[in-house]
Amino acid sequence: MELLRQIVVFIHLIGFAVLFGAWVAQAFGGQRRFTRLMDVGLAIAGLAGLALAAPWGISWEPGMSFYLKVTVKLVVLIVIGALLGIGSARQRKGGNVAPALFWSVGVLALLNAGFGLFWR
Repeated sequence: MELLRQIVVFIHLIGFAVLFGAWVAQAFGGQRRFTRLMDVGLAIAGLAGLALAAPWGISWEPGMSFYLKVTVKLVVLIVIGALLGIGSARQRKGGNVAPALFWSVGVLALLNAGFGLFWR
């Protein structure tokens, strides 16, 4: 069971890497646009994160801190998704993504990764 959990953690990290890597490529590539790859990375990280939120394969009883961490990470994930949706809609209408909107996605993605790593 632990091996399966580690595989899901690996998939979750791949999702973050795809989201953040696509964002970095756009940030330093000069265009600063939201791409379909960012949506795919968010979906992979989100689905794997929800699978990890289930307390399967752990030998300890999850406490309030665990549920608070999962809730905060889920809220940040939803906000990133909303920002990507708003920015993508503006792009489809021929507009540009506002700089604050674009940079918020990268900062929130890093913040969410930091929560996962440092919040114990």
